[in-house]
Amino acid sequence: MARSMWKGAISFGLVHIPVELYPATSDHSLDLHMLDRRDFAPIGFKRYNKNTGKEVSWDDIIKGYEYATDEYVVLSDEDLRRANPEATQTIDILAFVDAGQVPLIYYEQPYYLAPGKGGDKVYALLRETLRDVGKIGIANVVIRVKQHLAALVCVGDTIVLITLRYPDEIRPTDELKIPDENSKAAQVTPKELQMARALVEGMSERWKPNQYHDTYREDVMAMVKKKIAAKQTKTITMPDPEEEDKPKKSNVIDLVSLLQASLRKKPARASTDDDDDDDDPPPRKSRKPSDDDAGDAPPPRARKSTSHSPVHARATAAKKPPAKKAVAKTAAKKPAAKPAAKKAVAKSSAAEKAPARRRKAA
Repeated sequence: MARSMWKGAISFGLVHIPVELYPATSDHSLDLHMLDRRDFAPIGFKRYNKNTGKEVSWDDIIKGYEYATDEYVVLSDEDLRRANPEATQTIDILAFVDAGQVPLIYYEQPYYLAPGKGGDKVYALLRETLRDVGKIGIANVVIRVKQHLAALVCVGDTIVLITLRYPDEIRPTDELKIPDENSKAAQVTPKELQMARALVEGMSERWKPNQYHDTYREDVMAMVKKKIAAKQTKTITMPDPEEEDKPKKSNVIDLVSLLQASLRKKPARASTDDDDDDDDPPPRKSRKPSDDDAGDAPPPRARKSTSHSPVHARATAAKKPPAKKAVAKTAAKKPAAKPAAKKAVAKSSAAEKAPARRRKAA
């Protein structure tokens, strides 16, 4: 776990909960450096004194507030803490509200809150209370040099502090050209609404955060590895001229045809186990041989029957025409087998005087 960036306490009523603040997110954006295209040397930025032009180290840098042009009041970290010790060390809960009452546009940056020394039981009490009442706490907190409005939200077994934007930090939408529901250009027909609803319902699924990842970053890193393998690390790729000559798309949109095409093409993210079973072709079953197929195949135990009952072999050959390779092979072997068959008939003719009914069954 990273080092705690803030230590203080949660306070509401007379309850005091020692906590420590930890970052809840990490940035995985592409870390691209600026280079001089002439020799590919990295571009550096200096912290310099604007009067002397000399570089200044971090140890010599302090904070100041400009109260007039080129006039500053120096403020150290201790000055900022002493301005309001309680505000800088306390997460002061002002009220508890329903989470649905806070629009998503107000949420900003999440932080984990972990109990400080001796605060486990009181921490658990607040967590279970938030779960039980189904509300979030609205609080004030000072992080570094800025006071934030924040929400305390129970996520699993952790209390998460999410900084909120103040209303004056959210820009109004008056200057944006947003269509009104009564505008003629934005009139939606019942058929379009029905098809759009069907599309949304078809793409609806449970929230699975692990299936989402930064595919663009992965593609860029794959390109980086490809350029390294091809030894093209200093090659500057220019856009193709064909891209610039492409005609611009028309702004006229046939919404119905787009919705119909979207419904026909099942989105990948909307697939579920049940849907997949309906769309996949049925498994191929092994086909049982039919009576017709039996006529094409050679009769079973043909050789065995020939040695014991030549009458049956002749009757079978007369009933069924030769079929496929197996019959051809049998026909080819018949001349060689005739003498043996006649000899067998001669020997058994005297001994075998079975009733006609038995010979017919054989």
